Amino acid sequence: MRTHGLPFAGLLALAILAGPLHAAPGDPERGKQLFRVCTACHTVTPGWHRTGPSLGGVWGRKAGSLADFSRYSPALKQSELVWNAETLDAWLAHPERLVPGTTMGFRGIEEAQDRADLVAYLEETTSRPPTDQQGTGHGMPDLKQAPPEQAIQAIRHCKDSYRVTTLAGEEITFWEYNLRFKTDSSPVGPNRGRPVLVSQGMMGDRAQVVFASPAEISRLIKEECGA
Repeated sequence: MRTHGLPFAGLLALAILAGPLHAAPGDPERGKQLFRVCTACHTVTPGWHRTGPSLGGVWGRKAGSLADFSRYSPALKQSELVWNAETLDAWLAHPERLVPGTTMGFRGIEEAQDRADLVAYLEETTSRPPTDQQGTGHGMPDLKQAPPEQAIQAIRHCKDSYRVTTLAGEEITFWEYNLRFKTDSSPVGPNRGRPVLVSQGMMGDRAQVVFASPAEISRLIKEECGA
């Protein structure tokens, strides 16, 4: 692959050499704490994707190669990168510099020691066999266990309002603009046919309804203006 007139291997070498070279050996325990920021987009549980792919088993893996993740950028899939200490450090320093055209919205980590600690954590955690990582790192609530106050039995739409009835029998009214609809087909997503109401913490007037699949959204919501 050639980018901006240079072979990709040349760009990789420049990106690696451009970073500070004075970091102490990485501390995986400190890296684990730093990784908390990354959990908004990634987990270390194999097969558990968020905005970005799971990092379970990432050590030694070819970039853009997970068959069950469909949101890789073409640039990353064509990069021929293999994730190791050098490539991960360069990626964490400046993703766009390492892989021009990447869609990862991340400006990079300036501190070499922070990168070294994160890389040490990823090496320790993700180079293990996948069976050692099952059930860890997803950090999401189990919506299948939602209490009756959150589990939804009916949604009515009338004019500019939604009226949501929970299994506890409470009816909650939202301005339509303040109620968002999402889907979660992961193992901790809601049961089929039983969406869940999740507050967004805005003084009770904004929330999201999480469905098991897109087909359930139109099927459950009824256009009805009864009393």
